Amino acid sequence: MTTFTLPAIPGILHWQHQPLDRQIVPDNSLAITAGKETDWFIDPAGNYRKDNAPAALFTPADENFILSAKVRVDFASAFDAGALQVRERGDLWAKLCFEYSPQQRPMIVSVVTRSHSDDCNSTTIEGNEIYLRLARNAQTFAFHYSQDGRYWHLVRYFTLGKLDNLRVGFSSQSPLGQACRALFSEITYRPETLKDIRSGE
Repeated sequence: MTTFTLPAIPGILHWQHQPLDRQIVPDNSLAITAGKETDWFIDPAGNYRKDNAPAALFTPADENFILSAKVRVDFASAFDAGALQVRERGDLWAKLCFEYSPQQRPMIVSVVTRSHSDDCNSTTIEGNEIYLRLARNAQTFAFHYSQDGRYWHLVRYFTLGKLDNLRVGFSSQSPLGQACRALFSEITYRPETLKDIRSGE
C-alpha cells in the first residue's frame, strides 16, 4: 500500500518511507509502526543526519488549514515518538512530536529544520495520549497541544518561507529503539484560520 485515503483528510496520503506496519482502524484511526533506528533530524553540529522515519503525507487542499489528532504512543525507548509533520523537502520541514525523553517521561517536542534542525523540548505529559495540532495561516505555522482537544497550548510559531510543494501528515519514529507504534485518532482537517495564535482559538 503506497497510497491510501482517510475520511477526514481531503486528499490522498502517500508514504514518505514505508512503515514497519500500518493499519487503518475501523473508527478511521491510523496506526503507524516505525522500525528500528528511524528518525527525521539534521544535527546542527553536523554529527547526525537521518531522514528515514515513516510518514503518511498529503497535499493540503487549502492555503490556510488546521490539522489535529489524538496521538497515543507505545513508548519503549528514548526518542520514540508520534508526530504531526510539515514537509517541503528533505532540508526544509518541521514536526510536532509526542516523544519519550531520555528521563523516560513523555513530553512535547518541536523541531524546525532549515538546512539544520532547531530542536526544542517543551513540557512533560502524564500518560501516553495527547492531542496535537498544526495550523497554517499564510506563510506561518503554529503548533499546539491539548489534554482534552478543546483547550490548546502554544508550542511553537514559525515560518518556513515560501512553499511550493507543501505536504503534511502523520509520522512515527524510533531512533534508538527496535520499533514504535503511534495511533492517530479523532483526526480532523478544517479549512480555517486561528483567530488567536497564542491562545489557540
